[in-house]
Amino acid sequence: MTTFSSFGFNVSASNFSLEEATVAELQQAFKQNTLTSTQLVEFYLSQILKLNSKIRGIIEVNPDVLALAEQADNERKAGAPISTSALHGIPVLVKDNIATKDKLNTTAGSFALLGSVVPRDAGVVAKLRAAGAIIFGKAALSEWAHYRPGPNGWSARGGQALNPYVMSADPHGSSTGSAISVATNMVAVSLGTETDGSILGPAFANSVVGIKPTLGLTSRAGVVPISPRQDTIGPICRTVSDAAYVLDAIAGYDPYDNATLLASKFIPSGGYKQFLNASGLKGKRLGIVRNPFFNFPNSTYLGQAFNNHFQQLSQNGAILVDNLQIANISVILNSSESGESIALSTEFKIALNSYLSELVSSPIRTLADAIAFNLNHSTLEMIPEFGQAVFLAAENTTDTSNPAYQAALKSMQSLTENGIVKLMTENNLDALVTANSTVTPLLAIGGFPGISVPAGYEVDGTPFGICFSGLQGYEPRLIEIAYAFEQATKARKPPSYLV
Repeated sequence: MTTFSSFGFNVSASNFSLEEATVAELQQAFKQNTLTSTQLVEFYLSQILKLNSKIRGIIEVNPDVLALAEQADNERKAGAPISTSALHGIPVLVKDNIATKDKLNTTAGSFALLGSVVPRDAGVVAKLRAAGAIIFGKAALSEWAHYRPGPNGWSARGGQALNPYVMSADPHGSSTGSAISVATNMVAVSLGTETDGSILGPAFANSVVGIKPTLGLTSRAGVVPISPRQDTIGPICRTVSDAAYVLDAIAGYDPYDNATLLASKFIPSGGYKQFLNASGLKGKRLGIVRNPFFNFPNSTYLGQAFNNHFQQLSQNGAILVDNLQIANISVILNSSESGESIALSTEFKIALNSYLSELVSSPIRTLADAIAFNLNHSTLEMIPEFGQAVFLAAENTTDTSNPAYQAALKSMQSLTENGIVKLMTENNLDALVTANSTVTPLLAIGGFPGISVPAGYEVDGTPFGICFSGLQGYEPRLIEIAYAFEQATKARKPPSYLV
């Protein structure tokens, strides 16, 4: 693992401010020769030295990161075609369950995978490299993408990641480090993964933007899996525009993930950046389900804050369809009742065993090996309240022909069709509006997209967010809505680091 102190820094003086700089602003600085990729990387490394020991957002920095930055600078000087890419020379942090075929580890935060060798870059990483992005390092996460229960943001390798706004507040997971690191300007942009809430949750909790794409819009190949039926990869950034640039780079077909073939039809000609429209709320029909998504029994402040946002949405041209109801919403939000937990248990064992079997080398080869490793290395892999009940339950499943599994699939399909699909289609909605990440079970079992945008801060400084979600392929209209809301409110503030 790279130690941060091994790098030297020499960020040259400039009128250009790197704090909170967007991808577009960084590219403009590159073009004006007021900034180089090397200087940008050195700035982020200095931020890591200053902050990472406090908040633990990053597990590892790529030991070749300065060489990659120098390569990008040389390409820019030479006028190489790749230098016109929106992400060329931009450092990107990837979650530690996303494979990189370089000197970085891919461990899902567990010592059980330390030293494993992946066969190739994950599909999304290959696309980032093709776009000229610099793979900066690996973000901390909730261990095993939180499929192994434990505190949000905790992993054996990374320790406990903390919320930079209110250190005692829940940082949410599992893409905790990805959100924390961009929020604190330790990197430009990042990638996270979501099975149920792991992008949208950390995004709202750490006051950044997260996009959970339509299932298969981005490749899951080379990502330590939980469920191919629910896993998605998406950007976590400080702004909607940055997230759109990253989505443009990573979306699309990958021969190693069949789901990308079907989902590719949803990618608009010209990509997603064309939908960064400040007037994007005009004429959009937005559905509001007050119960349960805007119930705040312990906070009249939050209730008033979202009522103010509803007014802003309306004032900017949106058509609010209020007081809607979703059939069987309490069942959908309960993973045991909906069938989600049963399905994930079966899928996790199959998917993880397949991933591990394809590694060039690895300390473990099966879920059973992971369970044994955890038992034999409890001082490394566990804190007292940790258990392995979820892993053991998955290991004891049979296969997808099991009647209980098939019944779970039917249940989730019925709940989806009679729930969010019926709501969206009957009311001709462009998006469903919800608070924080409360909507994620609906999106998870349906394979649907959502975007979380910073919406403000509670009295104690804890961030909250607003989420715009929809059906398959709704990303263009969701980006329009999210960007217009962001530009109208400018709600995000830099971290406050309150105790």
